[in-house]
Amino acid sequence: MSFPRSLRIRGLRKRWLVSAALPVVLLVLAAVTVFTVASARYYYDSARSGLEARARVAADTFTGYGVRSYSEYYRLASYSVETFEEKDVLELQFINVNGRVQASSYGLTAGTSPGTSDVERAVGGELASFRGRDPQTGENILSVSCPLLFNTRVRGVLRYVTSLRAVEHQIFVSFLAAAGLALAAVALVLISNALFINSVVEPVAVVSDAARRISGGSYGIRVDNHYRDELGELVDNINDMSLKISQAEQIQQEFISSVSHELRTPLTAINGWAETLEVDPVGDPEQTRRGLAIIGKESRRLTTMVEELLDFTKIQDGRFTLRVGVVDLVSELEDAIYTYRELFRQEGIEVSYAPPEGDVPPVAADGERMKQVFANVLDNASKHGGAGKRIDVSARAEGGALVIRVRDYGPGIPPEELPFVKQKFYKGSSKARGSGIGLAVCDEIVRLHGGAFDVANADGGGTGAVVTIVLPLSATGEGEAG
Repeated sequence: MSFPRSLRIRGLRKRWLVSAALPVVLLVLAAVTVFTVASARYYYDSARSGLEARARVAADTFTGYGVRSYSEYYRLASYSVETFEEKDVLELQFINVNGRVQASSYGLTAGTSPGTSDVERAVGGELASFRGRDPQTGENILSVSCPLLFNTRVRGVLRYVTSLRAVEHQIFVSFLAAAGLALAAVALVLISNALFINSVVEPVAVVSDAARRISGGSYGIRVDNHYRDELGELVDNINDMSLKISQAEQIQQEFISSVSHELRTPLTAINGWAETLEVDPVGDPEQTRRGLAIIGKESRRLTTMVEELLDFTKIQDGRFTLRVGVVDLVSELEDAIYTYRELFRQEGIEVSYAPPEGDVPPVAADGERMKQVFANVLDNASKHGGAGKRIDVSARAEGGALVIRVRDYGPGIPPEELPFVKQKFYKGSSKARGSGIGLAVCDEIVRLHGGAFDVANADGGGTGAVVTIVLPLSATGEGEAG
């Protein structure tokens, strides 16, 4: 069975985007941000450290000339800026203690005041740097100012100024590289996860549609299973559920049909004989007795069927309980045998009974329910194994339990039907009359007593079926008294 590819479960994708993809994207963005900030700091710090080292060396060299007058100082500063070889990337300035430029390798800034914090601090005798917007040009710059000391007094400031355009370009390139890698990583994660979530969503959508169709009454449909993981297990479970619901629906329909037939048959017999006796109430006495016997027998059948249906309903609703008391289970079994022996003899079926050796102590149990089990098993043996004209019943104490076996000598149960004979509504290939829930009720009663109820074919290659009932002699029952 196939389903259209348009089936989607949007909730799973939304949940995946929120719980899986979004954290990955946020984490990558955070990583790119941290990397960019760290790169910027590294480039800025490297540029500042380089300028500081260079300014310190240049200032030491300048003061090492032993300048004795202002004119010598100015002449040496002018010569230094004129012969400065890195004018394309750096500006060399000499600033007086009033913060004004005396000489500059650019020449255009002489006489102006830079107005940056590094100059002010250098005039105070401290090596200082500044990074930011130049008050004069508005360009982002990096400047380092180093005091020029003569006889331990600051006579001027040597200042290097460079544009941050190259550094910012390098930072931007690093950011683009990191962003590219991040985008590639995010794309790879999103694509791989999208493929994964699609591999989950598609099958789940198919299974969801199958479940919807099953709930709508399309029992028995199957989903093609192409998976070998948890999805495969889910598909197998859905297919198994669909099959079991289909089987249950079929069994239920067969049960309704069977019960309708089973109810109609005795009712027809009762109505027919009732009308016959009503028309001729003083007719042939033998015919009258026969009619009354049939009416009684069919009435008992109806009563049994109704009681089974009521018991089964209580089992389904969880209202099935026991009236526990001290009971002699052997006596209950013998009462059931006595009740059915004469009825079976009339049908040509002989019942043999082997009682237990020694006394079997009374136990806590529901006597009426256990008698119902024994009667149902005997009646079932007569219906399905009556062709053998013989039923063997035995009871014996084995390993702290009372073991009761009821064997008939009929055709037995087909091996393929054995696993299902205790299931509700199941009648298999048997043509015998009945609702198909008697054994299910018996199994539940014995289970509530803490025992075991088993149906099998006879050993030794013979014909017939054997019902084995195992009841613990110390059982107290799981039901409630009342």
